[in-house]
Amino acid sequence: MPGTATNEAGETIVPGPGQERALRDALGRFGTGVTVVTCATRTGPLGITANSFASVSLDPPLILWSPAKSSRRYPFYAAARHFAVHVMGAEQFEICRGFARSGDAFEGLDWFETPEGVPAIAGCLARFECEKVAEHEGGDHLIVVARVLRAEARAGAPLIFYGGRYGGFAGN
Repeated sequence: MPGTATNEAGETIVPGPGQERALRDALGRFGTGVTVVTCATRTGPLGITANSFASVSLDPPLILWSPAKSSRRYPFYAAARHFAVHVMGAEQFEICRGFARSGDAFEGLDWFETPEGVPAIAGCLARFECEKVAEHEGGDHLIVVARVLRAEARAGAPLIFYGGRYGGFAGN
């Protein structure tokens, strides 16, 4: 049935009041990678753990991510012209947990500033240094589209988020 999802018991969920948790659980069946998005602010570097990241285009090189409007960090990301998206490796769970709790979890991390002044975390599975080119209203999130200015990647296993939990990738 279009516009519906099913819950753990396989029952149909019709999104609406009182169904937010059931819909969130259904959406959680889609495993995603985990990122930390960073930007510069007047008071220092800021980071946030996010799984709302996707590639959009190779030509031109575009990505998107979607910060939640309910986040206390939202105004900084909505205003940021430049930011970096860090794809986290399986061994970097503690970094993700730090930025999930606090936007200033840079203590003890190896990080530097990009030419645009954005904090960049060293040693991630991949990093995309970006410039915002568009934003779109997306309900309780803002959809931010950005051009990739520079990218870096290394070999390694990804950190995965599935069903409300972090984990690794089981290869064949």
